[in-house]
Amino acid sequence: MPKPITTLFMLMSIDWKISTWDNDNMDVDKHFPKIDWIKEWLNQYYELEKWTDLHSLNSGKVFAKVWMNEKKENLVKLPVSFIVIDNKPHLNEIWIDNLLQKSNHLYIVTTNINHTAFQRQNENNLTIIYYEKEVNFVELFDKFWNKFGIDRITIQSGWELNSIFLRNNLVDHISIVVAQALIWWKNTPTLIDWESLHSENELINIKATKLNKIEILENSYVHMTYDIIK
Repeated sequence: MPKPITTLFMLMSIDWKISTWDNDNMDVDKHFPKIDWIKEWLNQYYELEKWTDLHSLNSGKVFAKVWMNEKKENLVKLPVSFIVIDNKPHLNEIWIDNLLQKSNHLYIVTTNINHTAFQRQNENNLTIIYYEKEVNFVELFDKFWNKFGIDRITIQSGWELNSIFLRNNLVDHISIVVAQALIWWKNTPTLIDWESLHSENELINIKATKLNKIEILENSYVHMTYDIIK
């Protein structure tokens, strides 16, 4: 089934942590800027982020943590279109207003019929994709390709969505910036987390990868890219 080419692009620690606590409410984007010897060279990650795909997939939870939580006026519109998976919802009216100003086009994917975005469904640059029970991600990515003509997507969501995409063979490439940090807490989320395997029959779920590039950045930051072997 045709789908967009996808790249999982993330910032993490040496031990693959994408959060600094025992949950994903406090990710490294929020706390690395407060840590000496890490914050000084963090801009390298954001410079690389400028060269990612023009369609960026995120979760509402991620946006609610790291983006604008106050209403902004006259935001500069980006060439980027945001795809946001948001069921709770995590995005309130302020978030939606800011994202509509900022996005070339905004796609909200939700199972919540009362989602705030429905109040703005007549906006020219808003598309709401509604699923009654749960999001069918294979069908969703097919729709991105066939209905909306989206050929490339950068994924920047949390560990749970990342694992769902990987298990459904929806990730093609991984692009990781590693900061010179060791977080090392046992229950802190990593890049992709899910329940452990329980039998050898499940080894088929392990994904092999091919290293494409290792780039040594300033102050021991590293940028690595991989292909997922299907």
